[in-house]
Amino acid sequence: MSDGGSPSALVLASRNAHKVDELRTILAGALQRCGLDLLGVDSFPGAQDVVESGVTFADNALLKARAAVEATERPAVADDSGLAVDVLGGSPGVFSARWSGVGGAGRDEANNALLLTQLADVPDEHRGAGFVCAAALVLPDGTEIVREGSVRGVLARAPQGSGGFGYDPLLMRPDGRTLAQYAPGEKHAVSHRGAAFRALAADLVRIFAPAG
Repeated sequence: MSDGGSPSALVLASRNAHKVDELRTILAGALQRCGLDLLGVDSFPGAQDVVESGVTFADNALLKARAAVEATERPAVADDSGLAVDVLGGSPGVFSARWSGVGGAGRDEANNALLLTQLADVPDEHRGAGFVCAAALVLPDGTEIVREGSVRGVLARAPQGSGGFGYDPLLMRPDGRTLAQYAPGEKHAVSHRGAAFRALAADLVRIFAPAG
């Protein structure tokens, strides 16, 4: 079993490099206090991807974290998140990453383009939407914890900004900027993922930080 050379690895059950970077920033204080090194699941060659068959974000986050623990014998965190559009009854929801059916490097652009086409005739006052995130921590002893976070906004009529990923260029906050126009620190302070993992950080400190 390879663990990237870290004696105290916390595995993030994701192969998304953007997400690994975000989580290292959001959890930086907790990781330092606990003496943990956050590693993406790519650091463990034997780890396999799991089918995200859950019907809720929490279901999928737990599926991924459990699989990472089984493959690595290390504590693992995972999240599942997506965009819930009011006029679509909460869709794309758990299907956010697969909304357009396009995979690979062009997935985000294809998802954004399809959503904008679907909402082309929806007036501004009905373009409310929000990101939702469920963050899960699973330990080898079977302990499971889930925390959730959300952020609200309205959907822009065209992508704006070059930061972030996924639907970030579409969700506009009350200050008139999309999440893709926020600096990383600004985004982490208000984002759904930031809120969920800040809550989970307290659990990491409670479980792993040295006493005293």
